[in-house]
Amino acid sequence: MRIINVASWLIVLLTNACMGQKTFDEKITSLLNNTVPIIKEEELSKRLQSENINLLDARSKEEFTVSHIDGAKFIDYDSFDKDMLKGLSMDDTVVVYCSVGYRSEKIGEKLQKLGYKNVLNLYGGIFEWKNKGHKVVDNKGAHTDSVHTYNKSWSQWLYKGVKVYE
Repeated sequence: MRIINVASWLIVLLTNACMGQKTFDEKITSLLNNTVPIIKEEELSKRLQSENINLLDARSKEEFTVSHIDGAKFIDYDSFDKDMLKGLSMDDTVVVYCSVGYRSEKIGEKLQKLGYKNVLNLYGGIFEWKNKGHKVVDNKGAHTDSVHTYNKSWSQWLYKGVKVYE
């Protein structure tokens, strides 16, 4: 009986490996170039309580409208322009996020090139934020469980909350 259990386990393990299934952390690691320093959700949560941190949401307007981290400013990844940064000092702490961290890393790189000194990328983006139990708000500022997951394929990485996609 034990041999069958081990054999079954090995089949599942090999099947997952062959099909390219990854954990959320493996997926994020495969996407990021680590060009922008990472901040984990627990550190951001603590720092938001005592520091003035500028949150920039680098997702699409549709994604932002469904939900975002309270206090975040929308800056569209697809049409990013430095004029969107009015009011930010080059010395301000800026945390950029998107769904999982890829788009925010690219925006973070642009911020660094513009001369911003304290730019951080939220590890795992809004998915990790919500998965770890933090709150998000809708376009009216009301708490919501909904998160736009970009599409059905990406929705697999949101474990907590209501998945919204088109």
